[in-house]
Amino acid sequence: MKLVIFGLGYSASFYGLDRARTFAEVIGTKRAPKTETLGRIKLLPFDGAAENVDPRVTAAVADADALLVSAGPDENGDPVLRRLAKEIAGAPKLKKIVYLSTIGVYGDHGGEWIDETAQPKPSNLRSRQRLAAEADWLALARASGKEVFVLRLSGIYGPGRNVLVKLRDGTAKRLIKPGQVFNRIHVEDIAQAIDACFTGRAPGGIYNVTDDEPAPPQDVVTYAAELLGVEPPPEKPFEETPLTPMQRSFYGENKRVSNRRMKALLDLDLAFPTYREGIAALVAEGE
Repeated sequence: MKLVIFGLGYSASFYGLDRARTFAEVIGTKRAPKTETLGRIKLLPFDGAAENVDPRVTAAVADADALLVSAGPDENGDPVLRRLAKEIAGAPKLKKIVYLSTIGVYGDHGGEWIDETAQPKPSNLRSRQRLAAEADWLALARASGKEVFVLRLSGIYGPGRNVLVKLRDGTAKRLIKPGQVFNRIHVEDIAQAIDACFTGRAPGGIYNVTDDEPAPPQDVVTYAAELLGVEPPPEKPFEETPLTPMQRSFYGENKRVSNRRMKALLDLDLAFPTYREGIAALVAEGE
């Protein structure tokens, strides 16, 4: 079994390096890889903006059993589909494709609980591009007969990327915006969800990948500080705190995202059902 990964971001790299045990061979793409391998992943160059596709990438797609797509869209759409839609649709062994998206496509829902049936209301260009890319991948599924899984990921944390790191380097903040919650998911549980798509019997479609407890961001910082035995940063009112436009837009979206479909159809038991288990495990691992 051969897996091809387009875009070796944090989550896709974690899966390819540590969790893709179903696959005897894993090929991953970077725009301009400086080495031939990354752990067990064989690296190939792919740039959706380039005029030509490396023939080794085309050959890898033609021989692939599964695709994991993490490369982000741009103003011209999804870079993988832009260059390789025909080859992907015609790949003889290719059965399943997992596309990593974001719950950002839902936009703001005023703190209400939502699921995959909620009307997306993307509030920024990045999320609108993601929603368009999702639609293009699902259209390829209908046209080609491939199974496409769109995983809408919530806020990702894990080794090297978490509130403990921010507390250590002094960038953690406790901004107080009444009623604000964020949704989170540990990278290990993302890997579980990806694997369930490739190895299970669930139908393709859209799945929210998030933990059980949307929580106020200041609560997460306080809990992490308690585990480390350090003073948490002082609370600051959101409206009085200087933020970048991106940070402020992040706080402009408030929703509680349900994971019921993921649990039921992907048959997934979360390793870290809330931020408490996830952060405690990271502390135990030496973060």
